[in-house]
Amino acid sequence: MKKSLLTASAIALLASMASAQNDITVAIQLEPPNLDPTGGAAQAIDSVLYSNVFEGLTRFEGDGAVVPGLAKSWEISDDGTVYTFNLNSGVSFHDGTDMDAEDVKFSLDRARAEDSTNAQKRLFSGITDVTVVDPMTVKVTLDQPNGSFLFNMAWGDAVIVAPESIENIASNPIGTGAFTFSDWVQGDRLELTRNENYWGNPAALESATFRFISDPTAAFAAVMAEDVDVFVGFPAPENLPQFEADSRFQVLVGNTEGETILSTNNKMPPFDNLLVRKAVAHAIDRQAIIDGAMFGYGTPIGTHFAPHNPDYVDLLGNSPYDPAKAKQFLAEAGFPDGFKTTLKLPPPSYARRGGEIIASQLRKVGIDAEISNLEWSQWLEEVFKAKDFGLSIVSHTEPMDIGIYANPEYYFQYDNANFQDLMVELNATADPAGRSALLAKAQTIISEDYVNGFLFELAVATVAKSGVKGLWVNQPTAAVDLTVVSWAN
Repeated sequence: MKKSLLTASAIALLASMASAQNDITVAIQLEPPNLDPTGGAAQAIDSVLYSNVFEGLTRFEGDGAVVPGLAKSWEISDDGTVYTFNLNSGVSFHDGTDMDAEDVKFSLDRARAEDSTNAQKRLFSGITDVTVVDPMTVKVTLDQPNGSFLFNMAWGDAVIVAPESIENIASNPIGTGAFTFSDWVQGDRLELTRNENYWGNPAALESATFRFISDPTAAFAAVMAEDVDVFVGFPAPENLPQFEADSRFQVLVGNTEGETILSTNNKMPPFDNLLVRKAVAHAIDRQAIIDGAMFGYGTPIGTHFAPHNPDYVDLLGNSPYDPAKAKQFLAEAGFPDGFKTTLKLPPPSYARRGGEIIASQLRKVGIDAEISNLEWSQWLEEVFKAKDFGLSIVSHTEPMDIGIYANPEYYFQYDNANFQDLMVELNATADPAGRSALLAKAQTIISEDYVNGFLFELAVATVAKSGVKGLWVNQPTAAVDLTVVSWAN
């Protein structure tokens, strides 16, 4: 009897193991334009590849903490200008080549080079020298102390790449992560396979497929039909209550680092006039946009800073919704009858839906914003690179990225020497209280300069089958980290 029970138990265990699911299909709205996180600005690149395929010296965890990555530890000189990183041993790239200090030097030198195409080149601007001490040790020298340096090294733009594979990185990414790149069927899906030679804790999943579903209606249908296991950044918030009531699914709603803004071309007339930008800011009803485009999911912002950050300053009072004042500012600027401009929108639903609402709000004060719906590649070319736009809408998902306002060549072309000096001072300040004071001043400057129309902090909704575990709720960086995701079998 005992033997038969043991046999039955063994059979049950084997059956359970046989039925255990070890693959996953994840849907996201945007498809990456290429697969090089060190050479492209699109958040979709990091969504697919961050931590999964590529790793940096440090990395973000789901709660936003910065922890060791490829560097197991580091020492900082007394003056704060020299970082000595001690690398993990036994790390190899997916092509079998060893990852060592030479690769770190190559990656950082490439990112900061004069001809670098890195979208966040400013992260590396303070580096004056990268020295290989030995194969497992690299020394990075800065021109001045930078209290954000370890934070900066956790960005997707700072991942470590190898010179041997760099030529084809945009189509065949080779990193050190827990998954290897397998296939990319453009317009449809991207496939990853578990890295069996991973240096760290191996992934529970054997494979992962990312599907790209931009249309909200199609997204709803795919989830309801269980054609996908997870949808990160579900684009139809009006459907979330239905999923919450269905026991097949779980709904996770968290914060992002995504400051959603009405991007404004500060060098294009009439937006080079402060009064015009001020008029635009007062013509916007943020809550109406959140309610109409996001079905209530989102937090109003009055500056380019995340409300959940302890250093956030509430500056909504600088730009309350007031159409009468907006008309007054336009008249004072010399546009009593308003003017015409362009409103170029990328694919995400927050932009397309929000754009319709904002165009209507602007029309009420005399600003005729002609909407152009662009594909992501078009937006990057026309708006981000060519700066051929009046207005746009985009969510800036990089963590604590207020420093972009110190770059006059950035796509919204804001050029304020005082702000630039302030960022230099901030980077050189390590004292927490001092940094808080400087960050408060920085937020205030861009709010009072009305650089952009500051709309809302983007919430992220994830709809997943009930058995999926280990997903990020919040997004401290734009990533779908699958390294600790598993099924409750």
